[in-house]
Amino acid sequence: MLLDLTDKIALVAGSTQGIGFATAQLFAGSGATVILLARNEEKLKNIVSELPTPKNQKHGYLVADFSSPKTLQETLSEIQKAKTFEGAHILVNNTGGPPPNKAHEASLQSFRDAFEQHLICNQILVQALFPFMKEEAFGRIINVISTSVKQPIENLGVSNTIRAAVANWAKTLSFEVAQYGITVNNVLPGTTSTSRLDAIIQNKAKGNNISEEQAAHQMKQSIPAQRFAEAEEVASAILFLASDKASYINGINLPVDGGRTRSL
Repeated sequence: MLLDLTDKIALVAGSTQGIGFATAQLFAGSGATVILLARNEEKLKNIVSELPTPKNQKHGYLVADFSSPKTLQETLSEIQKAKTFEGAHILVNNTGGPPPNKAHEASLQSFRDAFEQHLICNQILVQALFPFMKEEAFGRIINVISTSVKQPIENLGVSNTIRAAVANWAKTLSFEVAQYGITVNNVLPGTTSTSRLDAIIQNKAKGNNISEEQAAHQMKQSIPAQRFAEAEEVASAILFLASDKASYINGINLPVDGGRTRSL
């Protein structure tokens, strides 16, 4: 099955590493013009120059830090007024999760910060891009969240809470915008080989007084596939949901987790 994104513009958040980077690579290789979004301009410059250009695309990037929703909103407003960025057909909302912690020990500020970085910034991006998607009668909003929206994960108290809020926001949005040819779906990665997973393994090892190798082995034993995912495997699911082949898939939570999640 050919997944062709020629003539589509895709804005991919958190695209300098991990799942976001892998997604940007696949999108560009499938013909999309990719706009990278992250906070490190030096990394953005390096990555944008290396993206595939099979359709002679001219990729670009935006510098924004999700820890400051106001700055993100101002940046989008400025570039749209300057007409250097009109919009995108595809939006991939993706940002690193909150640090591991127990819900009852987490500070009030940690909940506020996570809510702003995940849900509020997602909302800002959707509101900025929705008019363009509506006019084009084509839109794909894909949120990279976590399997914790189906089954909370131990010692990720703030993350479990905020990820679930994003999932419900997305579901609500999905039935509001479908009439305009826009779909909204969530991809739920399981344990994926990224820097985020490294931090979780380190935390687990420290909390259980075991080595990181032992902690990683224990985690793999809880996965029917007996291994961690590669970022490209998650990106492939995102690519499919972004394509015209997925035009009748809307409002779902898609686990990409090797079968780890026990619930339906």
